[in-house]
Amino acid sequence: MNAEQVARYLKLSVREVVKLASRGRIPARKVAGKFRFRKIQIDHWVEQQMPELSHVRLAEIERGVTAHHGVDHQTNIITDLVPAGGIVAPLPAKSRDSAIRLLVEAAYHADLVYDRKDLVEKIHDREELCSTAIHPGVALPHPRHPLPRDIASSFVIVGRTSSGIPYGSPDGSLTRLFVLICCKDDRTHLHVLARISRMLDQRTIDALMEAPGPADMREILLRRELAVVAEG
Repeated sequence: MNAEQVARYLKLSVREVVKLASRGRIPARKVAGKFRFRKIQIDHWVEQQMPELSHVRLAEIERGVTAHHGVDHQTNIITDLVPAGGIVAPLPAKSRDSAIRLLVEAAYHADLVYDRKDLVEKIHDREELCSTAIHPGVALPHPRHPLPRDIASSFVIVGRTSSGIPYGSPDGSLTRLFVLICCKDDRTHLHVLARISRMLDQRTIDALMEAPGPADMREILLRRELAVVAEG
């Protein structure tokens, strides 16, 4: 990708993209005196920035990503990706390892995972790079890369423990709400991450924490996603 393409993708000015690249703040390399970018590196960079991005910037990135891939951003992608039985509350996990394993088990029982052990390992590998506990009380575990051959289709699994567990949050807080994200391709992966980050405002997080059970949590997610889609 060149600077103009990255600018359209991220809804930034070309000048801002070049400035970020010149300062080493966005992955890039120079070829014949011009900056060139690898999309997979840009996607990973965006993922790392998401915890610090405003609601407006997340919406801009989602629109840029979906436009780049020719995908309609005004669809309920999150709630459509949660299968029957895909919300587990309570999630009987006492540690990071057991939380990951139980989330993957839920996906496996929904016939979405071919190799449970392999997927658990890939999610662990991603957590070793940097914890996905990016919101207070919330983690978004996912593999480092999309899984075109390891899963039957893209999916989201939601789990909520009865009490917080250590999950590597930067501020040392405990985590109770988990959103496992596994996608078959890059375009779905970044779209889902941007959308769920927009959905999880503090009011929604509190509602999900206090909801009586899975059916109520699904309804909260649906209502919140409809509101986000209406915002554009």
